[in-house]
Order: sequence, then structure tokens, then C-alpha cells
Amino acid sequence: QVQLVESGGGLVQSGGSLRLSCAASGLIFRVYDMGWYRQAPGKERELVAAITSGRITNYADSVKGRFTISRDNVKNTVYLQMNNLKPEDTAVYYCNARSGLRSSWGQGTQVTVSS
Repeated sequence: QVQLVESGGGLVQSGGSLRLSCAASGLIFRVYDMGWYRQAPGKERELVAAITSGRITNYADSVKGRFTISRDNVKNTVYLQMNNLKPEDTAVYYCNARSGLRSSWGQGTQVTVSS
């Protein structure tokens, strides 16, 4: 059974930084594509950043140059380094693991950016 556990969220002032972590278990982590999504109140869930098993990365335009996704295949963990945070980054951030038709989600971690 795949388990994804996010951590690292919290309250930060505008311009600040946070690093999210997602620890994965119950899967062969290195073959999975991993992603970070977010959902703000009243909005749909959106892709923030993704990293393939081959370490190809992809970012939403709104976070390019500010966020960095990375993975550690030894620790089975994916990270999201978020710098220069803005109030519009406030959302619940979810970790996703995908391989073929298989997709699993974490429970989410709240990120709140105050102005």
C-alpha cells in the first residue's frame, strides 16, 4: 500500500521560504514520477511542480524561478523548496506519486503566506 506523508508546511511572511518534504513508502520510489499540487479555497487543485523518474522537472509558470523540486531515491523522498513566497501561494499542498495508471496522494500540508 502506497503511503505519502507530507511535512514542512506552516505560516510564513511574504518573501520567506519553506521546504516541503514528502516521504514515500510501499512503492518502488525510483520508478515513480512525483509531483506537488496545491489547492486554494474555492479553487481547483493545480500542478505546482513535477519530477520524473529520470529527473526531468516541470513547473507551473506562477512558480518558475521561485520553487525547486528535487528527489532523493535513497530516502524515498521528494522535496519542494519554495522561496520568495507570495500570499497567492497560500494553499494546501499535496504530494502525488504516479506510475502508469497508478496514482496516489498524500494528505496535504497547509502553507499560509501572510502579506
